Amino acid sequence: MGRATIRTRFARLYGQRDLRVETADLAEPGEGEVLLKMAAGGICGSDLHYYQDGGFGPVRVCEPIIPGHEASGYVEALGTNVSGLAIGALVAVNPSQPCGNCRFCREDTPIHCLNMRFMGSAMRLPHAQGMFRDWLVVPASQCFPAGTLAGAGEAACSEPLAVCLHAVAQAGDLVGKHVLVTGAGPIGVLVIAAARHAGAETIVVCDLADGALERAMAMGATTVLNIRRDPLALAPFEAEKGQFDLAFECSAAEPALRSAIATVKPRGLIVQVGVTGEIVLPLSALVGKELRLVGSQRFDVEFARAVDLIATRRIDVRPIISHEFPIEQAASAFEQAGDRSVACKVQLVFPA
Repeated sequence: MGRATIRTRFARLYGQRDLRVETADLAEPGEGEVLLKMAAGGICGSDLHYYQDGGFGPVRVCEPIIPGHEASGYVEALGTNVSGLAIGALVAVNPSQPCGNCRFCREDTPIHCLNMRFMGSAMRLPHAQGMFRDWLVVPASQCFPAGTLAGAGEAACSEPLAVCLHAVAQAGDLVGKHVLVTGAGPIGVLVIAAARHAGAETIVVCDLADGALERAMAMGATTVLNIRRDPLALAPFEAEKGQFDLAFECSAAEPALRSAIATVKPRGLIVQVGVTGEIVLPLSALVGKELRLVGSQRFDVEFARAVDLIATRRIDVRPIISHEFPIEQAASAFEQAGDRSVACKVQLVFPA
């Protein structure tokens, strides 16, 4: 195929705020693999932590890493024994690579795979390289056709939407429920969309920034509260031991989780989606109200569903895409992503 001479550009992180655009040769796809001309890749909160802080919690960037785990591209070439993918088709790439052999994979819970390789993650050594590059060879099994209605930037939102669909699945039946969402960043607003799609009756959203709350309304919130401007905005929802059936905590801020505990009714549910370090919890309230506090990590079968919902625009993710930068301006894209006053989902784009 003559593909071995392709030169691919990529953004590689060497350390705190040390992101370099480099070039290397790319081999042709092997058996079961496809060659993708990448189209769009979104900057996630973990990518931003790698860039700004060199990691988060115990996860540190210990060697050069190509970030990026939410991306889409066009099928350019197929390796041998690949079927179901057409040349030129837009696909979303699932970054999750469970081993298939460990205890949890055998128990059909690959989300907790003991040997998980997750593209663009520094959790293991060697680090799993990510997708901020203009060409990529990847197993065909990780490519999900994204149709022709939605654009490449929308398809690249499949991974964060899958995270949110998994969080909503943790909550069970949402039809007719009254829901609180704390934090209206990219994950928060996609949780709103997923909860609305799942039948939630009301969705109250709190955040510190008006721009984030405007996007929350565009994604399906019924009420938005700026708690920087009005720190007591959630106080009325504490009446009679709480007014919400459940809450999705997406900010990873201790005050937000405390607010969720105070405003969710007895025997209600809090799904913790945001990730942070150690925090102090009011256990007396958690116990006294018999609340359930459930964690939610990544996704499994929800990825395919996320691609389908975006491809058909049953969930329209366009309002969350705030900025696009070419790969040559990768560092500027990361700086922009760090400005929550104006940025939501910042994407790198890879034009032909």
